[in-house]
This record gives sequence, C-alpha cells and structure tokens, in this order.
Amino acid sequence: MPDTTAQIAPTLQQFSLLGKTALITGSARGIGRAMALAFARAGADVVVNSRSEAGSQRVAEEIRALGRRALAYEADVSDAAAVDGMIGEVLKEWQTLDILVNNAGITRDGLLLRMKDEQWHEVLRGNLNSAFHCTRAVSRAMMKQRHGRIINVSSVVGIMGNAGQANYAASKAGLIGFTKAMAKELASRGVTVNAIAPGFIKTDMTDALGPEAKDTLTGQIPMARLGEPEDVADAALFLASDAARYITGQVIVVDGGMTM
Repeated sequence: MPDTTAQIAPTLQQFSLLGKTALITGSARGIGRAMALAFARAGADVVVNSRSEAGSQRVAEEIRALGRRALAYEADVSDAAAVDGMIGEVLKEWQTLDILVNNAGITRDGLLLRMKDEQWHEVLRGNLNSAFHCTRAVSRAMMKQRHGRIINVSSVVGIMGNAGQANYAASKAGLIGFTKAMAKELASRGVTVNAIAPGFIKTDMTDALGPEAKDTLTGQIPMARLGEPEDVADAALFLASDAARYITGQVIVVDGGMTM
C-alpha cells in the first residue's frame, strides 16, 4: 500500500492551533467548555472566562492537564470595564491574543406582551453588548499583529425566530449583522470574523426538558437527535484554524438540518 503519511500530515497541520492563544467567553460549561478543551487539544493556550470563579478555574485545570497554559477569569463581559481589564491582563501576560470566541449568553424567555423591560435589556446586554465589548477590546491587538480569528456564537433562533424569545432572537440576529460588519472592517488586516448558529444542543437547559419536549425537538431535526457541544466546538475549531483562512463574514449553521 502507498504511504499516505506525507499527504495526511499537511492536512492535520491546517487544523493545528499550536502556538496560538484563545479567549472563550462563557466557557465554564456546555458549548464554551467543549470549545476550550477542543482548542487546547489542538495546541492552543486558552483563557477561560465565565461569571463563576470556581467554574473558570475548573476548566482551566482541565486545560492544564492537557499540557497547555490556561488563565481563568471571573468577569461579566456585559460590563465594558471588566472586559477591558481582563483583556489588558491577558495581553500583559501572554503578549498576544489570536482567537476570540464570543460565546457568553443568557435567556430570559417570555411572550412579548408580558416581557418586562429588564428582561429585554438584560438579554441584549448579555448576548450582544458583550460581543461588542470583547471585539472592541481585542481588535487593536489583532490588527497590529495582522492576524486574528473572531467567532461569534449566534443561534438558529436568530435566523428563524421563536415564539417567547423575542429578546433572545433579536440579540442573536444582531450578532449576525455585527459579524458581517466587523468582517468588512477587519479583513484587510488579516482578521476573519465569522458566526456559528447552533440548533438544539445538549446542554443544562435541554437536559432539564421532559421526554415529551425532547421528542418534540428531535422531531424537527432531520438527523433525529440533539447536537452535542462537541459538534459546535468542531465547527469553531475549523473557523479558528488556518483551514478557514479565506472564510469571513459567514454564518455556519450547526443544527442537524433543522433550518434547511
């Protein structure tokens, strides 16, 4: 049989993040944790951020166990001052930041007629303002180094809407518009900006659903199963890697075919 090692090795190198540094917001659990571990396995050093100090530290220890460096931060990324302080400390510690994943997000569901102002504003702050704060904070460094990857975690709800989630849908649709605008602003400096729109993924929220509710969800998915956090993490790894060097301003839908 022919030796295919020489053919396989360059392909694997395209997906390597060795020597790269990454910040993933909301990475103490679920999709964010899966991304942090996937990036570390690919060779990246990772900044773990969440609003839980214990959660951030726990995932940071998992990354260190994989042989990579990790920093853990408890910071509310809807607070611009907290974001600027965190990014400043990361750049001081590591001198560079190559990858930003804006993953932090919250839900405060309810029908619009019953939705309180704070439910609306809290979700916009947590899901959309946070991406603005983090992207603004890292953009100057990425532009200066003429390389960077920014990945925004949107949702299929931002594409198709969902009753009872007007605030969430607006924030996630806003992330898609933000992604496209930033892609145009940063492309000439070697920085790509893309979005991922997950469908129904196995998380703490879906785990709390009863059997009937889960059956209803899976009935809407051609692949007939909920996604795993690793399904989203793999898409993020691709967008963060050199394999996606000529892709920017795009939305990668990870939903088992639900929205096609």
